[in-house]
Formats: sequence, structure tokens, C-alpha cells
Amino acid sequence: MPAGAGLRSRTRHMFARGFRNHGFIPLTTYLRNFKVGDFVDIKVNGAIHKGMPHKWYQGKTGVVWNVTKRAIGVEINKRVGGRIIAKRIHVRVEHVKPSRCREDYLKRVASNDAIKHEAKVKGVKAPKTKRVPVGPRSGYMLTDVKPETITAIPYDIIKEGLQG
Repeated sequence: MPAGAGLRSRTRHMFARGFRNHGFIPLTTYLRNFKVGDFVDIKVNGAIHKGMPHKWYQGKTGVVWNVTKRAIGVEINKRVGGRIIAKRIHVRVEHVKPSRCREDYLKRVASNDAIKHEAKVKGVKAPKTKRVPVGPRSGYMLTDVKPETITAIPYDIIKEGLQG
């Protein structure tokens, strides 16, 4: 008989609470403020069944487009067939956490602005702040190296193989 294909099928480990994370839900989950435009990660809390998103959205990152009393509206790009559709879903706050996907970008913007400001104060032309991919390693020459020839040693089973 084939396995069922319900809403929560094949989510035994996906929706399970982590080791030593069962039971009480921290208050920061409920006291956290979300604003429209924030990036959030969908991470389902298996203990809360209300407002739980479909298993496909587990681990996806989206943008907040609506904030209600108990839920967050999240817009996520979903690939359907050969196209990408912007899906808008409402997810309860227990299943959402702030994303860290923009941390490096915001840190880089702040450091670039500081570099440009210092250059402006000094009256120097601002340096290039664009990221540059790492180029190939520089070449070098080997000196005083003589090639060594390696040859196989013949194996004699009568002398070496039967002694052990």
C-alpha cells in the first residue's frame, strides 16, 4: 500500500523540536517586533499547530509584507514548473525568525561609507569599494631541482611472501 500524501507527510524529522529544545517557548518569540520589508526565515515550531506553513516553506527566506496581531505575512518566491511565482502566505510568529541574510551586506555598506567619508575628509579621491574576485596565484620558478627517476621493485613471492 502506498504511503499517504497528507499535509504533514514525510515531516517526522523536519518538524521535530531539537535536542533539549522541547517544552517551553521563549518569550522573545512573542515580543519580537517585525516590520514590513524585514527579511525573515521560516522555521516551523512543531509544538504549535496553528498558523503552521506548508512543509515546502520550511527553511525558506522571505520578505514581510503584512503584520497582524498574531501572524506575519511573508512573500516568498516559489518555483512552479518553469516560472517563479511570488507567494504571499500568513505564518504565525512562532514559525518565523529574523533572517541574517543581510548582515554581511549591511556591514559592508557601513564600512564602505566610512572609508568614503574618511577619504572625503582628507580631500583624497575615494578608493574603489567594489568587491573583486580573488585572482589566480602568482607563479614561481623552481631552482636547483633535479628529477628523480622512480622504478618498480620486482616482487618475489617465494622470498618475501611466505615468511609471515
